Amino acid sequence: MIDSNFIKNSKFGSQNVSRETLDELNKYSLSIIKKNKEINLISSSTEKSINTRHIADSAQTIDFIDRNDVKVCTDLGSGAGLPGIVLAILMKAKKPEFKVIFYEKSYHKSNFLKEVSKKFKLNTEINQKNIFDQKNLQTDIIISRAFKPLPVIFEIALKNFKKFKYIILFLGKSGKEILKEASKKWKFDYEERKSLTSDESLIVKISNLEKKNG
Repeated sequence: MIDSNFIKNSKFGSQNVSRETLDELNKYSLSIIKKNKEINLISSSTEKSINTRHIADSAQTIDFIDRNDVKVCTDLGSGAGLPGIVLAILMKAKKPEFKVIFYEKSYHKSNFLKEVSKKFKLNTEINQKNIFDQKNLQTDIIISRAFKPLPVIFEIALKNFKKFKYIILFLGKSGKEILKEASKKWKFDYEERKSLTSDESLIVKISNLEKKNG
């Protein structure tokens, strides 16, 4: 169960999370575990640690999301809805106009996203589409967790979106090296934060992305 102590200890407790929100996060976790018996949403080895490994890991991006200039967030390769569903639940009461758009090409995973969105009355848009086939998309934030390598996400951002402000990515222990390598081909500003759920990981907010000439 996720409770107030869990929220506090997970260090996204600076957010004023209501009991109702905690209850919805709990129910969402249980929905994932139940559905995971039918389709592969998360690794079965992480089911017992779902609250920290997946829910808290997703929720720690809230400080990047809960901004005055952010009203729409687009989750790429959404899978089980991590982090998009978690963010939609957390933001529902704080900013009802906040919307999460999902791109998930799997029929079964898209249906799961629709089911939980309806269950928790979330402001979402579920697209059962391949993100690589989409053009001229608009959003405030592009977010991706365990979908594609950073260079591929950068390509998607510039080729498939005509407007976005930030990209939020979850990077592993080689995160700094990945950013350094990316800087050879791309111009960008970034803000990094050490992950609260893994000592070796980073959460990165990318802005002002451009591809270098040559």
